Amino acid sequence: MRNTPSPMSAGYCWLDQRTALHRQMQRKSRCRRRGVGYPFDRGHMDINRRSALGLGSAAAAGAVLGTAGTAQAQESDAEWEALIPTTADSARRKVARKYQRETRRAGGTWASYIGVADPDGVVKAAVEQDADRVVEAYSVNKIAVAVAVLDKVDRGLITLDQRVEVTQAIVIQDTDGIFGLDGAYPSSVTVGHALAALLTVSDNTAVRLSGLVCPALELNQILRDKGFTHTQVVPVANPNRFFLGTTTPRETFTLLQKLVKGELLSEASTTHLLTVLRSLTSFTDGIRLELSSAERLNVATKAGWFADGRNEAGIVFDAAGKPVITYALFASGQFAGDQTANADNYSSTHPALRARAALGRALYDSVLRITTSRPRSYRAQPYRAYNGD
Repeated sequence: MRNTPSPMSAGYCWLDQRTALHRQMQRKSRCRRRGVGYPFDRGHMDINRRSALGLGSAAAAGAVLGTAGTAQAQESDAEWEALIPTTADSARRKVARKYQRETRRAGGTWASYIGVADPDGVVKAAVEQDADRVVEAYSVNKIAVAVAVLDKVDRGLITLDQRVEVTQAIVIQDTDGIFGLDGAYPSSVTVGHALAALLTVSDNTAVRLSGLVCPALELNQILRDKGFTHTQVVPVANPNRFFLGTTTPRETFTLLQKLVKGELLSEASTTHLLTVLRSLTSFTDGIRLELSSAERLNVATKAGWFADGRNEAGIVFDAAGKPVITYALFASGQFAGDQTANADNYSSTHPALRARAALGRALYDSVLRITTSRPRSYRAQPYRAYNGD
């Protein structure tokens, strides 16, 4: 007799299988005698699959998933992946399903808020997980820092072309950013240049440069005055320096929502900030990883990472420049895979970033056929390549 592997899965028992089939036949027989249908007979559940995915209720979708076998569940997953939502409700269901699937696979502890705008501009939650938990924001709070600086610009206290000095003492010699690569100091840059470095390449020296024009205590007060009591930096002995501090997913979500509604800054400052966050130079290893260049220009995003934290927050715009989806994602803890490798990995191969990349594709696909009437549009700049001169 040849020693060939069994085609059955480990733990398979023919007697158990025969017993289970016998019991199933008995249940069917009892149902027929009572004049009721057996719930797992083909055709008994009259649910249209397309309706459940795109147009039907969440309960219908849940019923399909709850009573399907493995093959049917896999087929349903494929259909959800291919689905391009035509309503805000179906977009919320697609986003929620994708978020749950990818975060479970990634592991870690997540605190998130994702909202999708209805046609009338009302934003409703697709994902709301521990949204009020105070979390370490890391570089996601650089958006809040930029808001505070631009608030002072709007009030005429500073200007974007005002210069700040880049001394050797102020430069952080880390492996992020660009100021540490200059190799020659001092130099001077404008406030506008410092903000661009802060938000695109997430330069940490740019945090200190921002502190020169907006000290920590003033920065926190500006944010509190705008309603953000948890989105705060941590002051240190030097009044012009600070750690990036904390936030909650809901507050970061609200900050981004107020930004696009024109409730935080002037129209010019709002447009400037969103243009920088949508730049192709801005973070691409997470939500924007699987998007084309043109698609990336329709996503304003800022990531933050330190220790075991892997965070990202931003806005997905439709083709007309309407802000349709807003997201705030904060993850930390023990992720799937090799913990030693994960600890020093801040790239797109980290489990949390893989999850965000997969979610990013779903977020973008979800705005292709839906839109919102307000707030105003913020059209992306077309991609323009250049070759010197």
